[in-house]
Amino acid sequence: MFEIDTSVGATYDHKSKVWFGPKFHDLYDRNASVGRILFEQMRRCPHSICQISDTECTSLTYEEALLQAIRVAECFRKKHLTQRDVVGMVARNTTHMMAVVLACFFNGIALHAVNPNLDEKSVKSLLEITKPKYVFFDGQDYAKVERATHELDTNLCTLSNHLPNVLSVNDLLQPTGSEHKFTPAILEDGPNQTLAILCSSGTTGVPKAVTISNHKRFFDMLHFLNSEDVLFVLSTMDWLSGLIMLIASIGCGAQRVITERPFDAAYFLKLIPKYKITFTILASPLLAVLLNSQMITAEKLDSLRFVLYGGGNCATHIQQAFQKYLRHARMICAYGLTEFEGVLTMNYNLSEEPKAVGRLQPGYRAKIINESDQCLEPGEVGEICCQHDRQWLGYYNNNDATVAIYETDGWLHTGDLGFFDTDGSLYIVDRKKNILKYLGMQYCTHEIEETIVQMPNVAEVCVFGVSRDEVGDVAAAVVVKVTGSSLTAADVINYVKEHIEATYKHLHGGVLIVNELPKMGNSKLNRKAIKEIFLSSQTTQRL
Repeated sequence: MFEIDTSVGATYDHKSKVWFGPKFHDLYDRNASVGRILFEQMRRCPHSICQISDTECTSLTYEEALLQAIRVAECFRKKHLTQRDVVGMVARNTTHMMAVVLACFFNGIALHAVNPNLDEKSVKSLLEITKPKYVFFDGQDYAKVERATHELDTNLCTLSNHLPNVLSVNDLLQPTGSEHKFTPAILEDGPNQTLAILCSSGTTGVPKAVTISNHKRFFDMLHFLNSEDVLFVLSTMDWLSGLIMLIASIGCGAQRVITERPFDAAYFLKLIPKYKITFTILASPLLAVLLNSQMITAEKLDSLRFVLYGGGNCATHIQQAFQKYLRHARMICAYGLTEFEGVLTMNYNLSEEPKAVGRLQPGYRAKIINESDQCLEPGEVGEICCQHDRQWLGYYNNNDATVAIYETDGWLHTGDLGFFDTDGSLYIVDRKKNILKYLGMQYCTHEIEETIVQMPNVAEVCVFGVSRDEVGDVAAAVVVKVTGSSLTAADVINYVKEHIEATYKHLHGGVLIVNELPKMGNSKLNRKAIKEIFLSSQTTQRL
């Protein structure tokens, strides 16, 4: 098994009460664009496999992928797209998506990726922010995308499921005869130029457009990978994990497996041995889903070297149960956020610190503050704030939202509550928005979730607050039971009463048992949708 050096940890400055990650050594020229680096990397291994699409049964070498990207990039130049323009993408992971993404990077054009599963109103709202010159999409979404862009001066182009009389990516992939002369553009704004515009999680409303700069940290986030690895992630390009995987896989000359299909445990357990996948990223809730599958075996996961998970809390017993199926792989917990443009901490030693999200990555800083913005000591719970040496470009055309979480000195307020222990390991307690108040007493939904998930017949759980005028926020839960079990709502309510002493943390709002929990495009729990299902069930019962 590949060994990771975890001997160098974070340091704590007692005077400023700030934690500092190890020193970062940049291997690239500061002004080199991400597009330039990817262009040179792809030329180094022309005959190696770059991408495999399981659903389309296609395979591209680095040479073929580079040629396609150059042709699209040349088309953009002929259409006079500049580095001030934006190209939109509302698409799944299909074969030619990569060519469009790389073409934008090569030309210094910002790519605005929007999740194709969003409703028309959300797609329209996001695209109206950036006003892209082109929008690439899958043919089955034509009606939605056409209506969403009807008032914009934009060109529509299909990436898959092509339609008659609609521009197709195939039209952009025709030979030009000048491919060998192509060179990536020099960035007009250097490393502070926008590389991509992604979506915030959107769990509490319409997602915001998050700008990502042309920084080089994408190339070292997954520093333990090499050219022999085969990578797989479900995330589309609108999620940070999807962007990281594309850049990191090319950066180390690895293979990347893609699929149009959403997560399905049986399908996932088929893909791993089929392509001998060595690295995958999973949202925390999917670990429980996989464990609840009757098809999971250690043999099917044998090719894995690393499993990275994040995007939510994971109960220790689920984490440990999943590790038992990994005979050759190390599990890694990661904590980061799109606005931070990367991963803040990683935990490579889950066996020693199973509840920590890890230690600061090189070059990063963090502090814990209270409601008065005062820095707290190790062990004290407060809001996690983080900082790096780059300037965050903010939410695209949304300065009010930007200044609400980003200070002028570069500190980003995450909205997460947590603490550092004396060794520099970070622990997440909950989201600030998940702090509820019942009869004047504050409590965290995470604590209740951690209790419920300990029940033998519980596969997944989501706890949230329901507002009641007379008492405040009552806790309620939606639970997925283990397949074949006879778990009831009363069982869950009574279990919480028996295992949590404080009555204000009991499930006064009730429990709903369901077959699955709604998830977003990156497989995080869709808490807003889950709460709506619960409230709808309560209304139906009253009727």
